[in-house]
Amino acid sequence: MHTDGRQSDPTHSALKSAGAPASQGARPLIVVVGGGFGGLEAAKALGGTRADVVVIDRQNHHCFQPLLYQVATASLSPADVAWPIRGILGRWPNISVFMAEVTGIDLKRRCVRAGPIDVAYDQLVLATGATHSYFGHDDWAPFAPGLKRIEDATDIRRRLLLAFERAEIEDSPEARERLMTIVIVGGGPTGVEMAGAVHELVRVAMPLDFRRIDPRKARIVLVEAGNRLLPALPETLSAYTAATLERMGVEVRTGCTVMACDAMGVETNGGRIESATLVWAAGVVASPAACWLGVEGDRAGRVKVGPDLSVAGHPEIFVVGDTAAVVQDGNPVPGVAAAAKQMGHYVGAVIKARIAGKPAPGPFHYRHQGDLATIGRKAAVAKIGKLELTGFIGWLFWSVIHIYFLIGARNRFVVATTWLGDYLTFQRNARLITLDRSASAVRSEGTARAGAEPSGGAGLPGSEPVAEAPDGERLRSSV
Repeated sequence: MHTDGRQSDPTHSALKSAGAPASQGARPLIVVVGGGFGGLEAAKALGGTRADVVVIDRQNHHCFQPLLYQVATASLSPADVAWPIRGILGRWPNISVFMAEVTGIDLKRRCVRAGPIDVAYDQLVLATGATHSYFGHDDWAPFAPGLKRIEDATDIRRRLLLAFERAEIEDSPEARERLMTIVIVGGGPTGVEMAGAVHELVRVAMPLDFRRIDPRKARIVLVEAGNRLLPALPETLSAYTAATLERMGVEVRTGCTVMACDAMGVETNGGRIESATLVWAAGVVASPAACWLGVEGDRAGRVKVGPDLSVAGHPEIFVVGDTAAVVQDGNPVPGVAAAAKQMGHYVGAVIKARIAGKPAPGPFHYRHQGDLATIGRKAAVAKIGKLELTGFIGWLFWSVIHIYFLIGARNRFVVATTWLGDYLTFQRNARLITLDRSASAVRSEGTARAGAEPSGGAGLPGSEPVAEAPDGERLRSSV
């Protein structure tokens, strides 16, 4: 049993010393902002050391973002892809967790502003990730939600399923067509995987659910501004991906730029698409960490860091994951889970060496382990070194890798058995419509419009888009 007061309550010294140099305490105070892949790796590397570690996150859980699209398409439930941060870090008595939203950093006082409290630090790790980028059109967010948090996934699932419920009671053919049209903006891994999963949901799992509509007639459109899908992969794999999606009945539109979004659809340079369900997977922008630090970010708002991932002029502050602008061999390190984990582990090792008075590791070096994207049943693409995989072998490899990277034996077992069940039965058992925080307000608005809405479905909860405040790291389905 630990009798040291700070060991049993490491946050006490951090809170008490806010406003004074944290180093006056007997033990170093390390603050990690962000409970994503990078932040957790840094915290775990410091578990059991002679330092007090405080992890701050606005959520109480870590989310496995590469599988969020499966929550959005009713294959998995939220609990299958999320774990309490306290449960992950609870084995180390020197680590404590705050659920709070960081609003700034006082560099002079060396403290983090987190809601009503200030948390002092000797060394600080910023792993605050990225959020959706609408390229200067944030007013599109209520109509085209992104996919970064559990709330985003359940919101998209709600919108998607409700659209078909409304179509079932709709008499107008034009309104039905709009309700049964899904547009996904962005041809990267998230967009490709979402398009394939939506196809499996509406055309494979749902046809027997309805009597007045045929979900197999749903229209799925994947919009990409570039000239090909999955631009990070070789052109051969991009071509295979596009051809596979088109065989599945997905409309693939490359060179298609979004001009505007509204509640009724999307305007593109190729014309308007009437749609009730829009999903945004087109871009990200870093968290406001650069603003907190008073430094200029790069084009994506990321903080430029040195070889040891520290901030210029502040060797006590490190930045990892999508918040960091790291260049290696002339190329930016990609915003993927593997990179965030490697950065977090590296920074943890650097801080641990400082605490022990030992030489720090050499400069950070990212080891790219490959890129993966699943397209649908028995179809995926993968590039591991010089090896390229497609089809069933690629899909099997993708499945094994994602199960391996899940946290906890329970989640690995549940996800594996769920995928096996879906594969054998063609079902999606998580087809649940759950109401969001504004459900009562939305229901009231829908009822009030009952006499004015020609498309029908008035009064159904969730019939209007609700803006979210997305958060989290930019992640691809990468090893």
